[in-house]
Amino acid sequence: MALSWNEIKDRALRFSKEWEHTTNEEADAKPFLDAFFDVFGISRKKIGTFEHRVKKLSDADGYIDLLWKGTILVEMKSRGKNLNKAFQQAIDYTHGLKQNELPKYVLVCDFHYFRLYDTEEQTTLEFTLNDLVQNVQSFGYLLGYQKKTYKEQDPANIKAAELMGKLHDRLEEIGYEGHPLEVYLVRILFCLFAEDTTIFEKQQLQDFIENRTAEDGSDLAGKLQELFQVLNTPKEKRFKNLDEQLNDFPYVNGKLFEEVLPSASFDTKMRLALLDCCYIDWSKISPAIFGSMFQSVMNPKERRNLGAHYTSESNILKLIKPLFLDELWTEFESIKGNKNKLPEFHKKISQLKFLDPACGCGNFLVITYRELRLLELEVLRATYKSGQGVLDIREIMWLDVDMMCGIEYEEFPARIAEVAMWLMDHQMNMMISNEFGQYFARLPLKKSAKIEHGDALEVDWEEIISKDKLSYIIGNPPFIGSKIMSQFQRNQIVKEFNNIPGCGVLDYVTGWYLKAAKYIQDTTIKVAFVSTNSIVQGEQTSILWGQMLIKYGIKIHFAHRTFRWSNEAKGNAAVYCVIVGFANFETNDKRLFEYEDIKGEAHEIKAKNINPYLVDAKDLLINKSSNPICNVPKIKFGNQPIDGGFLLFDEGEKNKVMKQEPLISKYIRKYVGSVEFINNIPRYCLWLKGADPSDLRKSIFISERLKDVKKFRESSTRKETRELANNPSQFAFVSHNESEYIIIPSVSSERRKYIPMGFMPSSVIASNLCLIIPDAKMFHFGVLTSEMHMSWVRNLCGRLKSDFRYSNSIVYNNYPWPENPTEKQIKTIEEKAQNVLEIRASFSNSSLADLYSPLTMPHALVKAHNELDKAVDAAYSKQTFSSEAKRMEFLFELYEKYTAGMFVKEKVKKLKK
Repeated sequence: MALSWNEIKDRALRFSKEWEHTTNEEADAKPFLDAFFDVFGISRKKIGTFEHRVKKLSDADGYIDLLWKGTILVEMKSRGKNLNKAFQQAIDYTHGLKQNELPKYVLVCDFHYFRLYDTEEQTTLEFTLNDLVQNVQSFGYLLGYQKKTYKEQDPANIKAAELMGKLHDRLEEIGYEGHPLEVYLVRILFCLFAEDTTIFEKQQLQDFIENRTAEDGSDLAGKLQELFQVLNTPKEKRFKNLDEQLNDFPYVNGKLFEEVLPSASFDTKMRLALLDCCYIDWSKISPAIFGSMFQSVMNPKERRNLGAHYTSESNILKLIKPLFLDELWTEFESIKGNKNKLPEFHKKISQLKFLDPACGCGNFLVITYRELRLLELEVLRATYKSGQGVLDIREIMWLDVDMMCGIEYEEFPARIAEVAMWLMDHQMNMMISNEFGQYFARLPLKKSAKIEHGDALEVDWEEIISKDKLSYIIGNPPFIGSKIMSQFQRNQIVKEFNNIPGCGVLDYVTGWYLKAAKYIQDTTIKVAFVSTNSIVQGEQTSILWGQMLIKYGIKIHFAHRTFRWSNEAKGNAAVYCVIVGFANFETNDKRLFEYEDIKGEAHEIKAKNINPYLVDAKDLLINKSSNPICNVPKIKFGNQPIDGGFLLFDEGEKNKVMKQEPLISKYIRKYVGSVEFINNIPRYCLWLKGADPSDLRKSIFISERLKDVKKFRESSTRKETRELANNPSQFAFVSHNESEYIIIPSVSSERRKYIPMGFMPSSVIASNLCLIIPDAKMFHFGVLTSEMHMSWVRNLCGRLKSDFRYSNSIVYNNYPWPENPTEKQIKTIEEKAQNVLEIRASFSNSSLADLYSPLTMPHALVKAHNELDKAVDAAYSKQTFSSEAKRMEFLFELYEKYTAGMFVKEKVKKLKK
C-alpha cells in the first residue's frame, strides 16, 4: 500500500535524525541511499543499481553511484566536498547512457546538502538534510505522482476577447447599446464559432462579409440583419429568390435569432474589425471564452457589484473533479469491461442535473458538460468494444445541454451561457462523430440549458429545478466583502440568516452557502463553491458555519485550502480563495487539498474530518472571546487619536518644532503603527496625558495643533467624535500605561513566515493599528513568534486581501498555550527568544520588513527562529509535528480541552524577561 504524505514526512524526520552525523561516501553511501528510498516506501534493490558502469566522453569507464534508469541518477560525495564538481561529473555520465536510460532527475548529495536537478525543466532545488521533510514532495515522481496541474486555456482566447471588445466599444460609441447590443454580439459570437466548427461551412461567414458587403461597411448592418433572419427560418420557409450564398446557411433556431433587433451601423474600421475576428480559428478556442469576452467589455464597477467573475478552467476543474468527476471516472474504470453495467452507468450520468446559482457566462456549466461528454465518449468506446455495436450515433448519445441549469443576475451573460452550452455541445458531437465515422450536428437546436435571468438570493431555486431531480450545485458566487456591499445586498444577507447576531459582518457569498444548505435538506445533493477565504477565517467562520453545521447538519466533504484565484480575463485581480464541497450527509471519503505555496499546486490529504477552518480536526467553532482562555497577560488595542492627523508628525516636522520650541520635547513621543514598526519609519505624536495646562498654553505649536484637533472633531458626523472636541489634547482611546509591552502589527504580509513582533519601551506610543500586551515576558514573546502560533494565525485570523489581520478576540484570546511547561522548557524558550532579538539587533540598518522578507531573511535569523520553534514545540509535545495540519489538529484538541473546563488555571508562574 502506498504511503501517505504524512507517513512519508514522518519517515523523513526519522531519516534526517538517524543520518545527521554521516560523512563518508565510501563507507556510508549505499546504506544511506537504501534508507533514503525507504523513506518513500521504495526498495532500492528493485529500482536501481549501485556503481553502474558507463563510458565517459573521454572513453574511459565511469561508475554512477546509483542509477534508476529513466528516473534518477544519484552521485554521492563525502560531507563538505564540492557539489559543483559532483554535478558536472553526473552530467558527464549521462552522455554514456542510452536514450531510454536518461534520467529525468539528477541528485548530488554530500549527506548534508541535497541538490536536485530536473533535466527536462532545467530547474534546480537545493536544501539540507534537516529540511528534507519540507521537500519530500519534490520527490513525488519516485512514487509515480505527477503534480496536480490543470491545463490553462490557449492564449488565443485573450486575443479573441480583445477583438470582440473593440467591436463592442465601437458599436457603443455610435449609439448602439443596451439590450440590442448584447444580443447582437452574442449572435456574432455564435456565427464566428459556427464557421470554424462545422455548424456553418468553413469560412462561410467570412466569405459572406468579404464577397457580399461593401469595403466601407455601409451595407454590412443590413446584410447581417438578413443573415440573422435566415438563420431563424427553416429552409422550406425561406424566400424562393433568396441570395444563394445566404440560403446556404443552415437553420439554427433555439430562439437565438428570433428577436427582431434595430439595425446597427458599420464603417470601414468596424468591418475590418469583424473580419479580424473571422481570421481567428475559433475551433481552437473553448466556449468558456465567452466569459473572458464578457469581462473585457463590462464596466469594472458593474463587474464588481454584480459578481460577474470569470473563473479559469483550471480552477473549475479543482472544484468539479473532487465533487463528482473523480468518483465517476473511478466507477467507470471498475465496470468498463462489463457490457451489462455500461448502459446502466451511461444512463446514470445522462440523468445527472447541475445548478450554478451564480453562473455568469456559464463557465462552470460549460466545462462540467464538456467533461461529462468526454466521459460519455469513453463509455461509448468501451460499449463498442464490448460488442454491442453502433447503428446510429444519434441514438447512443444520451447527454444533452438541458442537464445544466443556472441563475444569473444580468441578461447578457445569461444569454451567453445558453449559447456557450450549444457550442460546447456541438464540439463534443463532432468529437464523437469523428470517433464513429458518422457526422452528427444537433441542428436545428431543440434543447437548451435552463438559464434563469434573476437574483439568486431572491429566486426560489425549486422553481428552476426540483431538488428531487438535482444532483449537484456548483459555482463561484460574487466576491463582495461585507464592508462594500450595498444596503440592499446587506439586507438580503440579514434576511437569509434570519437576523442572527453577527450576521452584519458576513460577506455576500455566505448567502449562497446558507441558501444551498436550506435547499439540500434531506437530499443527496452535493454542493461546491469557490469563495474568498474570509468564510473560513476570522469572525465570519463561527457565524456562517454555526448555522451550516448546527442548524442544517452540513458536513464538509472536500476542500481546497487558500490558493490564488486567477483567470485569463482582462483586469485580472489577485484574489485568495478556497473551495468548499459539502452536503447534508456524512462521508468517509474526505479530501483536503493543501497548498505549500498559495500560488502553486496542491497536494491531497485524506482527512478524517474537515472542520470549518479547513483543518483535519473536529468540528469546532472559535467564537470571539473577551479574555484569554489561558493564564496569560491580556492583549489590548493601541492608542487611537481620531485627530485628523494634527497630533501626529514625521521626523522633519519634529526636528523643526524642536528647534523652535525645545521645551516641549517632554511632550513628544515616538509613535508606531504597523507600517512604522515593520518598516522602521520614524513618526511622532504629541502625548499630552497629564500635561501641565500652562505648558500647553505657552506653546504656539501645541496650541495651534489643538485648535485644529478641536475643529476636526467638531465637524464630524459622529456624535461620539464631536463630544471628544471638548478634550482635544487627549487621544480618543488610550491604552498606554507606561510599562514595557509586546507590540503586534494588526496587519502583516502573508508572505512572511512569522509576524514581526517585538518589545517596546514605555516611552513609545503604539497606535490603534497595533495590538499591545503590557507586562508580557520573554516566554510570551517566544511562543507568539513561533511556528506553532503562526499555524494558529494562518488558520484563524481574518485577512485584509491576503495579509494577516491579527485579532485579539479570535486569535490571541483563543490561542491554546502550552499546557504545563516545565521551568526548564520555559527557560529554553526564553533563551531562544532572546537570541532572536539579539540577532535582529545585530542588523541595525535593516528594518523588520528586510529581516522577515522570505527573500532577504538572514540565515542567522532563520536558524534562531528554527531553534525557537523546536523549543516551543517541545513545550507542547514530545512528538515532532510533521506538518501544519498536524499542528492544527493538536491545537484544536488542546483548545477543546481548555474550553471544556478540563483545564485548571494555575497560579501565574513568574516569568523573567
